[in-house]
Amino acid sequence: MDKDTLKEILSVLVRNPLRTFLSMIGVAWGIFMLVIMMAASSGLEIGVRSDIGNRAANSGGIWSMKTSMPYKGFKKGRWFEMDMDDIRFIEENIQEIDVISPRCQAGGWQGGNNATYNNNTGSFNIYGETPGLVKIQPMLITQGRFINEADIKEERKVCAIGKKVLRTLFEKDEDPIGKYIQISNVNVQVIGVISSMKEGDDSAEENESIFMPITAFQRTFNYGKTIGWFSVKSIDGYPISELQERIKALLKIHKNIHPDDQRAFGSWNMEEELADVNTLFASLKFISFSVGILALFAGIIGIGNIMLVSVTERTKEVGIRRALGAAPAVIIKQIISETLLITIVAGLLGIIFGILVVELSLIHI
Repeated sequence: MDKDTLKEILSVLVRNPLRTFLSMIGVAWGIFMLVIMMAASSGLEIGVRSDIGNRAANSGGIWSMKTSMPYKGFKKGRWFEMDMDDIRFIEENIQEIDVISPRCQAGGWQGGNNATYNNNTGSFNIYGETPGLVKIQPMLITQGRFINEADIKEERKVCAIGKKVLRTLFEKDEDPIGKYIQISNVNVQVIGVISSMKEGDDSAEENESIFMPITAFQRTFNYGKTIGWFSVKSIDGYPISELQERIKALLKIHKNIHPDDQRAFGSWNMEEELADVNTLFASLKFISFSVGILALFAGIIGIGNIMLVSVTERTKEVGIRRALGAAPAVIIKQIISETLLITIVAGLLGIIFGILVVELSLIHI
């Protein structure tokens, strides 16, 4: 497009400001809606994935429930518990396990367990854990260390605390490492401080928790060998869902549970969680894109109709141009050039305003 042609197109558009504005508004609105909807779906996806955190994709958890079928003299509805012997039995019989981490919990939904240090008191989740937890559920160690195998073997009364626990029990800038806090009137030495790598409520839960070696936890809270549940991670390339089914089948034999009882164990895994998330957001992106494209298409139709009216109104102008020797291709080129210029400018304005709205919403968040 040369300079003279551009001037001619601009003069036509300026002579009809209302028609030009109406032509642009449809396309700009369509692009604006497309940007906003795609940004909203992407933002929601990022937020959900942040809540999931960096947890291993081939990991999951299993816990005991109550039986739904009678078996070998045991009645339907029998409650049963898992223990450390079950964990060893699983490890000995299934080779595809990379990490298995038995876990216990006190406090939280089971009732507060006060932790105190000097005159400061707080109510937190208390977990009995093994070192394998951080391989399944990564956490940032900001001070000291996490639980190790020696802590488990020697039943050391030590703990790693979340950063919210640190702020509640200790003074600002006070080093907690080596200090003793009281949990249920038992002195426990702080060996580390952790910070959750998740977002939202899941992050708050980890940051407000105290992690003890599971053996020391069981002794402190009189759990014996009992565990609440266990987390497990499969070796690379082996589906966690398949591993969980094998573990359940093995535990049913070990616990005298009917092989067809589907309610004796509860479970979840990241494979299914990620599949659900991917399906959900693929659908949301498709819907957002479709709605945006439809809005844009409506704007394009609007431009087409207005330009058709424009051509009809300019019949005399076209006749004069033809009389002066203008070829049909030249006239068509000018009309198309006007349409393209309006579309490009309107599209850019839609993108700019869309990005501006997204950035302003991020500032308020």
